[in-house]
Amino acid sequence: MADKPSIVIVDYHKGNLSSVARGLARAGAEAVVSDDPERIRAADGIVLPGVGSFYDAIAFMHESGQDQAVIDALADGAGTPFLGICLGLQLLFERGDEGVPADAPAGSAPAGAPGAVFEAEGKRWVRGLGLLRGSCTILPADRLKIPHVGWDQVHLTLAGLSCPLLKGFDEGANLYFTHSYALDEDVDARVVAARTFYARAFGSVVWNGNIYGCQFHPEKSSAHGHQILENFVRIVEAHMKEARA
Repeated sequence: MADKPSIVIVDYHKGNLSSVARGLARAGAEAVVSDDPERIRAADGIVLPGVGSFYDAIAFMHESGQDQAVIDALADGAGTPFLGICLGLQLLFERGDEGVPADAPAGSAPAGAPGAVFEAEGKRWVRGLGLLRGSCTILPADRLKIPHVGWDQVHLTLAGLSCPLLKGFDEGANLYFTHSYALDEDVDARVVAARTFYARAFGSVVWNGNIYGCQFHPEKSSAHGHQILENFVRIVEAHMKEARA
């Protein structure tokens, strides 16, 4: 149908994105996988999926111009609806330390730009999209097996009770996770719509304006995951109507 929202799945050349495309299509969208920055800017909605490491993903996005296309489209939460999945949620934030090569030169990208490598607090970091404040770090492996793989509970915060992405969501529902890194405690609590507890507490859903992210994989999470994808498609449709009014 011509009136289906066109949702672009950002392809940063790190894996098969077909399951995300199928999930969005089942939820009522026209799902398009693209690595073209201009196609990303023109989308009705944008999904940044979770494939690869923080460093590799943001380095490719910066080199290809995808990073600026996403930043421009999102307009600090006032623009195109966006859903980050797993790594796609993490890349929304200021910095991560996953996969940063020991020989990656600091200053290889402009200071403060996505993909810039720098040192702080005894670590080598790479800058993310910087749309939300905070860091992404590895989960501690003191008591539990890392990576965190399998079904786990998602608990709503007060913000999550009114989050459009979580409309009709069952508190404590189990969704499917597969990750070793997660949001750290320096993330602004006001954007955390849900938390999960594994090795430590971490934000598993974030929300700021039209920017949404989930650490779990909704496309692999059965009925609850499908509901989240349907909610995102409805968010995109509502934004399209507002833009036409």
